[in-house]
Amino acid sequence: MVSKSVVVLNQVGLHAKTATLFIQKANEFKAAIWVEKDARRVNAKSLLGVLSLGITRGTEIMLSAEGADEEEALSSLISLISSTVSE
Repeated sequence: MVSKSVVVLNQVGLHAKTATLFIQKANEFKAAIWVEKDARRVNAKSLLGVLSLGITRGTEIMLSAEGADEEEALSSLISLISSTVSE
């Protein structure tokens, strides 16, 4: 298992379209992936779970992945949410 703390920098955080893109990217990987904020942990492949965290710009979250492609999964998701550009 790998974990990394990251600050969400895109303009709208993980809401609506950006959250959908995040979920779609997470579902490209076989690894189990979780997002954690304020001691709440949700499946990164669940749109309702991710939206329920209320992640806005500047929020620090913890991403964790476990599985064969865990490193690639985290790297890809961190790139997506570390962008300062809104999709």
